[in-house]
Amino acid sequence: MPGSPAPRSYLYVPGSDSRMMEKALLTDADAVVLDLEDAVAPTKKEMAREQVLQVLRGRSGKPIVVRINGIRSGLLEADLRAIAGPWLAAVRVPKVESPEDVRQIADLLAAAGCAARIQCLLESALGIESAFAIARAHDRVASLGLGETDLSAELGVSDEAGLAFARSRVVVAARAAGLPGPTQSVYTSIRDLEGLRRTTEEGKRIGFTARSVIHPSHIPVVNEVFTPTEEEVHRARELMERLQAAGEAGIGAFALEDGRFVDRAVVEAAHRTLERAESLCRRPPVK
Repeated sequence: MPGSPAPRSYLYVPGSDSRMMEKALLTDADAVVLDLEDAVAPTKKEMAREQVLQVLRGRSGKPIVVRINGIRSGLLEADLRAIAGPWLAAVRVPKVESPEDVRQIADLLAAAGCAARIQCLLESALGIESAFAIARAHDRVASLGLGETDLSAELGVSDEAGLAFARSRVVVAARAAGLPGPTQSVYTSIRDLEGLRRTTEEGKRIGFTARSVIHPSHIPVVNEVFTPTEEEVHRARELMERLQAAGEAGIGAFALEDGRFVDRAVVEAAHRTLERAESLCRRPPVK
């Protein structure tokens, strides 16, 4: 939703379950992803489209994204015909592999008179290799995200280390294209909150700024990790104050007590921290 703070958490919920969708909108997730893809059985696709459309037309105050079926599924056009309209703010597209994929979706949305933005999920080796081109493919592209389950299967990866390149590649591509930091893949072990926290903190350290979740119990952890701490905010404010004082004194550069040299990158990081903290303070409460 335009003007809303950037989400920290995206909660996936099946588009075929109206009760679960209603409950998802009442959680503390910053945004909800109504799923028409993996969470919906083939026999329930049409029913799911109808139910998702009802939710979209209800105009919840919480940002809503719809994950449609991929271009090569044969179901994407039917999805867009069913849900496209002024009520649709964004679609999340799985298995994006090329700029042409993005442009095809953008053309379909334009033909439907729909201004929805596009969130691109990269879930294959080809998608990762094309990450920057995908991010720059169209001005409707709002963000990149990583889908690690399918990617791991394709790469034959059975260890976290095997995904390090893909994660960094998506972060670099998003930032190089002028997009926000990308959305981290879901953590599939529902009860392992320690593992969720560890991997989310690792994701934050390498440049992810949000995470998708598949269970409400994961929302508090993800929101906490992607919320600047009091210490981070304090350090950022102190840095900006020091920078202002240095400018007034005619000092072009200086070092902090911890030895860090203050340059443009340090200032930009501090600014992003304060901007994030301030936007979260303005976030409206869940109704």
